[in-house]
Amino acid sequence: MAVVTVSGQAGCRTREVARLAAQRLAFTHVSAEKLDALMGEEFGPVVERASRVWPDMAAAILLRLATQEHLVVGVDGAEEVFRGFPALLRVRVVAPAARRAGNVMLDDGLDRTQARQALAARDREAAQLRKARFGRATAAPEAFDLVLNAASLDAAHMAELIALAVTQQGLADHGFLSPAAEAQLQFQIRLRLARHGIHAHGRASLTKPQFSHPSEEIFANLLDFYRIPWEYEPKSFPIAWDENGNVIEAFTPDFFLPESNLYVELTTMKQSLVTKKNRKIRLLREIYPHVNIQVFYQKDIMDLVMKYGLAPQAQPQP
Repeated sequence: MAVVTVSGQAGCRTREVARLAAQRLAFTHVSAEKLDALMGEEFGPVVERASRVWPDMAAAILLRLATQEHLVVGVDGAEEVFRGFPALLRVRVVAPAARRAGNVMLDDGLDRTQARQALAARDREAAQLRKARFGRATAAPEAFDLVLNAASLDAAHMAELIALAVTQQGLADHGFLSPAAEAQLQFQIRLRLARHGIHAHGRASLTKPQFSHPSEEIFANLLDFYRIPWEYEPKSFPIAWDENGNVIEAFTPDFFLPESNLYVELTTMKQSLVTKKNRKIRLLREIYPHVNIQVFYQKDIMDLVMKYGLAPQAQPQP
């Protein structure tokens, strides 16, 4: 198997680097959020993010994925999980505090003072999490094969360097992890977890998004064709509250394009009939002025279909 681990300091846009590297390499990207979801599916509510057993639970998931996929794991500390594996590239992204604070300002719409405070809080949280999981609060420099400076390189350039390193080392030539090797490693991992009273409640696996409308799959096909990273319905924004402050209405855009920091909403209804949706989008823009969103109406989607000849991928017949 080929595994690339990408970790980094807060404010270095490490998640974007990992996603772009996976796109360049045609590897499967496993983000921290995705790994948390898979661990919850596998082990249930026993999952504790700040725990010494976290590395073994993470390894149990990632090793299974590695029997079928080459991976880019964008999780802080993942370099510790795969220690000793031959087809491994461990990447660290760093930058001066001023550059990291500047990125937080742009990404979160904060002023400089707020950004510095937010960055300090994230640094403390990352140190505490590393300490709890691996016994030390900082990442050891010798634990990485490649260190990239986000002060002089943007995310796309760093992703290209990662892809080049993987190609030159021929990591993908190692093939996937064999089921026999995975079974042997899983036995050792499960034995250690059992000593802590942790047992699998299910069998987590990566699943493709379940689109609610064919137009969404068409749009996803277009993004994939141009290798544009995307997330499907990643976040809901509260847009109305009752008198007690409880959320009574929210809006969930269809897609998020992290490279462009852009949300995209699709609608196949006639433009004259989308008053309700337009109202939600207007409220979103008023309440969250730093959020960028683009709406594609029925005509826009049909133009894409006609121009690129895209359609939902055919499903196999039973």
